[in-house]
Amino acid sequence: MGLLDECCDDCRCYSCREFWWCVLCLAVLAAVALIVVLVAAFGFVRHVSVTVDDASLTRLALVGGAPAAATAFAYNLSVTLTVRNPNWAMSMANTKPLDAAYSFDGQQFDRVRLAGEGDKHPAGKTRVYRLTSGSDGAPVSLGNAGVAEFGRENATGVFEVEVAVRGEVKYTARPAKCAIEATCPLKLQLAPPGQAPAAVVFQKVKCKLAKAEKGC
Repeated sequence: MGLLDECCDDCRCYSCREFWWCVLCLAVLAAVALIVVLVAAFGFVRHVSVTVDDASLTRLALVGGAPAAATAFAYNLSVTLTVRNPNWAMSMANTKPLDAAYSFDGQQFDRVRLAGEGDKHPAGKTRVYRLTSGSDGAPVSLGNAGVAEFGRENATGVFEVEVAVRGEVKYTARPAKCAIEATCPLKLQLAPPGQAPAAVVFQKVKCKLAKAEKGC
């Protein structure tokens, strides 16, 4: 009996050691998995995507005297702009307002506010901004070259208007503040008088992002 008891004690000891080794291995694997998940979630920033899904132009005319001296636009423009946060774990908060500026021939003629400072954009979500703006005299400094370019485009009825999206955000669990800078070149067919803007087909435009700063 004494020899049998010794054997049983040895077996129990071996089983006990094996059990704790298994527990230790599982704990190490769980720790490694957690680190991998945290790195995947917060270690790298996936940059926002900005697109113009729809746009229509129903008026664009020079005003302010003789065409060569024109200093303003009379215009009506509608834009559907989408901003997507592709990060599955990190939301982003605006540290500066998010704006969209409209330009013709490199000269800005209006700017609209998309979201204010402190506004939050949840992880994995897409925000849709439907913008409708217009003016009877939006200031613009075209110069002679800009006026000549307007004349050329006006003759075709297709205008090249750029939408520039600018802002700054901070992502969850990351110290850096990251600039959002996207340019969206649009070719807009002026809707003929009396014709609904929807009758003019618009091709979706993916906006070009500026190179991200270090840490972003």
